[in-house]
Amino acid sequence: MVTVSQLDEGAPKPARSRLSGYADILRLTKWEMLAEETILLWVPRAFAEATDGLKRRGFIALTGAAAASIIPAHAQAMPVIGYLGSESPERYSSRLGAFRDGLGQSGYAEGRNVAIEFRWAQGQYSRLPSLAKDLASSQLTVMVAPGGAEVALAAKSATATIPIVFEMGGDPIALGVVDSLSRPGGNLTGVSSLSVEVSRKRLEFMREVRPGTKVFAVAINPASPTSASQLKNLHVAADSLGLNLVVLKASTEPEFEGMFAAVHEAQAGGLVFSSDPYFTYRSRQLAALASRRGVPAITQSRDFPLAGGLMSYGGDFHQSHHHTGVYAGRILKGEKPSNLPVQRVTKVELFINLNAASALNITFPSSLLSSADQVIE
Repeated sequence: MVTVSQLDEGAPKPARSRLSGYADILRLTKWEMLAEETILLWVPRAFAEATDGLKRRGFIALTGAAAASIIPAHAQAMPVIGYLGSESPERYSSRLGAFRDGLGQSGYAEGRNVAIEFRWAQGQYSRLPSLAKDLASSQLTVMVAPGGAEVALAAKSATATIPIVFEMGGDPIALGVVDSLSRPGGNLTGVSSLSVEVSRKRLEFMREVRPGTKVFAVAINPASPTSASQLKNLHVAADSLGLNLVVLKASTEPEFEGMFAAVHEAQAGGLVFSSDPYFTYRSRQLAALASRRGVPAITQSRDFPLAGGLMSYGGDFHQSHHHTGVYAGRILKGEKPSNLPVQRVTKVELFINLNAASALNITFPSSLLSSADQVIE
C-alpha cells in the first residue's frame, strides 16, 4: 500500500500540505490516494478547507464520483487470474498460448484488462500444494489449474472460496475434484479430456504395429494420482489381448535412460506410456531416447511423434486449454463455477511418424494409417 507520506513527496506543493493533514485518518489504497490528490489540485480552496473537518468516510463519499471519472482506465484495479502450473513457462508455452486465445475469446487480454500471477512447480508435483496456497493468499478473482489431476487437487486443497477452473485428462468425479459434471457445485469447474481413458487404446495400437509380440512394456509415473487406475485398465486390456506387461516406473528425468534400457532387457516389443503431464512435457527428450535406443513407443501427446517418436494417441490439448481460457473469462464476467458444467473434450487424435517407423523397420497397417489424424513423412 502506498502511504500518505510517500504520495506527499511526489505531489505538487498545493496538494502536499493538504495530504499531510490526513496522515492519521486516511488509510487509502494507491488509487484512492491518487484520485484524492488529483481532486485536491482542482477544487476551490474554500471546498478543500471545508473537507479538513470531514472524517475519512465522508471525504471519500464526496470525492469518489469525481475520482472515478478522473482516474485513467489503465489505472483502475484489474481482476487477477492466478495460474498454477506443474512445469515451467517454456514447457507450457503452447498450452499457455491456447489458454490466452480462449481468454481473448471472452474479451480479456493480459495487461489490458486482466492481470495474471503465475506459480510454476518445475516438474516437482510435491511443490504444487504450497504454490497453490501461496496463490490463494493473493487477491485473486479466479484460479486456473491446468495440466493434470495433481494441479487440480492442489488448487482444491488451497481454497474453498476462490473460483477454480481446472484442466485435466482424468475423471474429475472419480478423483474427487467435483461431485457432478453437469452440476459441479462448490467453487470448481473446468475441462476434462479423454487422455487418461484411452491409455488402453495405445496398447491396442502398439499390438497392431507389432502383431507377433506378446510382451510389451508400460511406463507409469508413480507420483501421478491417476497411475493406479491407468495401470489397472492396461492390465485388463492386456488380458483381453493375451499379452504380458512389464511395468516400468519413472517420475524423474534421470530414470528415463534406465527405463528404455529395461525395454530391451525384458525383450518387450514396444513401450506404451500412460497419460501423464510429466511425460508429455518431456516429449522431445523421450523421442530422442526412443530413437537412440531403437524402441518403438507411443505416448499421449502429438509432441512426441512431431519430435521424432513413433506415434501418439490422446486428447487435443490445444482444445482443452482453449476451453479453460474461455471458462476463466466467463467467471471474470461474473458467472459462478457451480453453474458452469464441466466441459468434456471428446476429440482424440492419432499421429504417426513414418520416418521413425522406417528407422525401426516397422510397417503400419493401411487401416491404421487411414485412421490417423496426421501422418508425418
